[in-house]
Amino acid sequence: MRVRPRLVAVIGVVAVVALSGCAGGPGPATDGDSPTGDLNSPPTDPAGVDPGDPDDTAWTGTVVRVVDGDTVEVEFPNGEVDTVRLLGVDTPETSADVTSPGEFEGIPNTDAGRAHLRAWGGEAAAFAESELAGEEVTVVAGGDRRGGYGRLLAVLYVNGEDFNERLLTEGYARLYDTEFALRDAYAAAEADARERGVGLWAFDESDSPADAGAVDAPVPA
Repeated sequence: MRVRPRLVAVIGVVAVVALSGCAGGPGPATDGDSPTGDLNSPPTDPAGVDPGDPDDTAWTGTVVRVVDGDTVEVEFPNGEVDTVRLLGVDTPETSADVTSPGEFEGIPNTDAGRAHLRAWGGEAAAFAESELAGEEVTVVAGGDRRGGYGRLLAVLYVNGEDFNERLLTEGYARLYDTEFALRDAYAAAEADARERGVGLWAFDESDSPADAGAVDAPVPA
């Protein structure tokens, strides 16, 4: 059977269009050299950018799941869901196997210290659930855009307020010390929370493991 050249050309165009539709996802490209967003303030029109465009650095989406205190899943307008790791902050783990008191200055590596951090990991998750679940957020990419687990590294703005910084200010998290635009501001927020003894920084060396777990809160599913 002889295939006409014009038909071959049409088939080729259709194939290219189909493949281009399959490429890319809801979040930015993984290329670490791509530009990052202005982390100091949310963009004026985040709904007007395309999350599939590597040149865009901020997107509007809805939080559909809170994984823990510093990780959420966001659904973008195209229906795709991406996992977002909050940039520059680290909330305590809730599992005894991975709790690391050494990462939280002033919290001893004792039964009481570990129980205290596990409890505050639950508190951080509950706080994120109450503040973020179902909310429309602005996601501003920073740093290398994606971490080692492929999660999008970003600052979340809720009603124009930096939620990452709130975790630090209210004592739910420590600074995750890496290079990014807001590092100094976040470091100051953590230092202030520690000085005031709020949240997880309110540890008392005399607490027993049972007492330290008294602030435990259920972790959202």
